Amino acid sequence: MVTRTVCQVLQRRFSSAAAALRASPADVRSQRNAVFSREQARQRALYPRIEKIEVSMQCPGLDGTLLVMNRGMSTPLSCARHLTEHYVDNSALALVDGEPWSLHQPLTHSCSLTLLTFTDNDPTIANQAYWRSCSALLGQVLETAFKEDFTVELLSTMDVEATAGAFCCDVVLDPQLDSWTPSEESLRSLTRGAQQLIHQDLAWEPLVVVPSVALEVFSHSRCKQEEVEQKASQSPTGTVMLHRCGDHVLLSAGPLVGRTGLCSQYDVTALHSLGEGPWGLQRRAQGLSLPLHMEAHHTVWRKLKQRAGRLVEMPKPEEVTPPASEQPATTSA
Repeated sequence: MVTRTVCQVLQRRFSSAAAALRASPADVRSQRNAVFSREQARQRALYPRIEKIEVSMQCPGLDGTLLVMNRGMSTPLSCARHLTEHYVDNSALALVDGEPWSLHQPLTHSCSLTLLTFTDNDPTIANQAYWRSCSALLGQVLETAFKEDFTVELLSTMDVEATAGAFCCDVVLDPQLDSWTPSEESLRSLTRGAQQLIHQDLAWEPLVVVPSVALEVFSHSRCKQEEVEQKASQSPTGTVMLHRCGDHVLLSAGPLVGRTGLCSQYDVTALHSLGEGPWGLQRRAQGLSLPLHMEAHHTVWRKLKQRAGRLVEMPKPEEVTPPASEQPATTSA
């Protein structure tokens, strides 16, 4: 135990001494965006000619409706625009041949398509993507909430069920902030940051990439590179999913909802200290949200916020039973 503590202290001191050599957060965001845009353009160029595909709608009142769309260019949102404003405004996610699919992810073959909303008879899949998206939004807020000379490292996150009472985002802040204890005003400031992103109604752009691309995106973060390697090893296709929201690029455990504007009530409720971890002092940010058109009465919301402020216990990585790994398929970039 003593040896491990000494090693952690030495690692922290080395990290502090090396801070001046790191790229600034703005430079890191710029580099990640550049790699994301380059790979996005490369993938779009794979479809130089317009080829038609047939999309069979599987939505209430639309079963059997057939849309002729463009392969590699049209998305589920493109299909929604051929239907009604209801689907454009309220769709959160899609199912393509029964598999969860981002509204902005291009369709590459003829398929069946279901557009999911939060008011469906069974909104489970949409709700899971929403909770995951709220965590992503919280991470984006944390990355830009501090001065540019403070580093923020977003850690690997696991999907948290809504029954936990709060969504989560684990983070390591700059060692200079180790003694900082967030106040209620700090939480309100983070909430305002999230609400600004919601008001901008930004799209969550998906991009499925091979590990080498993701490793380049996160070349400034060994923590994220390890997460890329882990997710790729557990993926049947050997690929990982990235998303971009504004200038923030993130690694995702699954598809996110279409846009930040689908969030309505949103509060950052806590920032708990979890103690020393391999990357520094680990904290768990938590929040609570409800989607558009589903606001709660203020008295109910206050009680939900109190619950969401309590620490959400999550299993440690060594306590998680990893899924059976399959031999990853290799693809060339």
